[in-house]
Amino acid sequence: MSVKADRTGREQDANRPDRADRADRADRAVYVISVAAELTGMHPQTLRIYERKGLLDPSRTSGGSRRFSDSDLSRLRHIQELTATGLNLEGVRRVLELEAELVRLRDELDEARSLARVAVADTHRQYRRDLVPLRQTPVPYRRR
Repeated sequence: MSVKADRTGREQDANRPDRADRADRADRAVYVISVAAELTGMHPQTLRIYERKGLLDPSRTSGGSRRFSDSDLSRLRHIQELTATGLNLEGVRRVLELEAELVRLRDELDEARSLARVAVADTHRQYRRDLVPLRQTPVPYRRR
């Protein structure tokens, strides 16, 4: 068994792909429309309609053929779930927009939290530099 260290220095099985490899694979457009339609249980014309309505944006080959990735298939299944609950395509489009905005805002919030942590840590370091050592020798109390 071959072992390699990942970015954090932890050892990992070299045959097991890491998250970056899986993400690259999920975005690799390899499925033609007929295969994508079969994998999702939809008609190819439905996939064309979804693309025309702006719900989906598959990659194109130099010849203009559509190619779908695992991410596209996942999105198609999500669209299928939403339409099964009774949403029309405009409702689905709006839900997808809101979900994308939610992801963007969460990323923004994570970034703001990270910046706040850094600012707090810097402030605490500044306090430590500004502290003045105090001599702690006892002073006898004298009554007048």
